[in-house]
Amino acid sequence: MRGSAGFLLFLLLLLAPHCTEVAAQDVQPDPKTPCANWMGGAPGYPGHNGLPGRDGKDGKDGAKGEKGEEGLQGPKGDQGEIGAPGREGPRGFPGYPGQKGEKGEGAFVYRSAFSVGLKERAPHPNVPIRFSKIFYNEQNHYDASTGKFLCSIPGTYYFAYHLTVYLTDVKVSLYKKDKAVIFTYDQFQTNNVDQASGSVLLHLSSGDEVWLQVYGEGDNNGVYADNINDSTFMGFLLYPDPEVH
Repeated sequence: MRGSAGFLLFLLLLLAPHCTEVAAQDVQPDPKTPCANWMGGAPGYPGHNGLPGRDGKDGKDGAKGEKGEEGLQGPKGDQGEIGAPGREGPRGFPGYPGQKGEKGEGAFVYRSAFSVGLKERAPHPNVPIRFSKIFYNEQNHYDASTGKFLCSIPGTYYFAYHLTVYLTDVKVSLYKKDKAVIFTYDQFQTNNVDQASGSVLLHLSSGDEVWLQVYGEGDNNGVYADNINDSTFMGFLLYPDPEVH
């Protein structure tokens, strides 16, 4: 028995260098070799992670993709602040004239006026003085045959007279509807020609009459006119009554 044990030990010592050489050539031994899994060691621990590799080169741009579908419109944003005014641009050329508009309705203008003068030297007292020299009477509202102005347009009127006084005193009155409204008296000075005048604003209704006449007896009838001296009477409408418009 001792001889057999010694022989086996001898064989193991001969095979050990051969198995070590084979393990050095290949980490994982071939399972067909005599030393496969024979006295194998325990698995080792995992090694540490290696260092990251270097970045590769950038690739080329790919082909352009197809246009996508249009998205839904978003909500309207807040109004921005008003910017500063820009510089004034160059002046443009004049435009073409527009078409002529339709004729509008014109406002009616009410007119009533007269201006007359005396031809007679001494008119009769207490009757209307007939001024027969016509300066203006386009509307024919003054009647030279009666010496009276007849109101055709209700409203406010202005009347005035300027009378030459000669030979005797003058006292005249302006009448409206058979009633004296104002009086004017001028005392004659010997060898002198004087002037008597008066004016008034009156409201007249349609049909009212206005005239001048010598007031009193014949001693106050010095109203005079000739080719170089005039005695005049005039009146005109200032504005019609509102209901006339």
